[in-house]
Amino acid sequence: MPIYEYACEECGTEFELLVRADTKLECPTCQSTQLEKQLSVFATADASAQAAPTLPMGPCGSCGHPDGPGACGIH
Repeated sequence: MPIYEYACEECGTEFELLVRADTKLECPTCQSTQLEKQLSVFATADASAQAAPTLPMGPCGSCGHPDGPGACGIH
């Protein structure tokens, strides 16, 4: 059961809706059926966001593996 984001073209309300086969698509504020499906926040990438810098691997044992140094299989 997917959750979709909608914007009402009548009153401007933005809302999320859990859509099932029998779901009536209408605005929860004004009950209009004039809805515009929005792009999900999860489906878009923010171009202004900067990726976190990648740090070099530390000496063996610095990853915190619970079995101790060398147990992670990287070194």
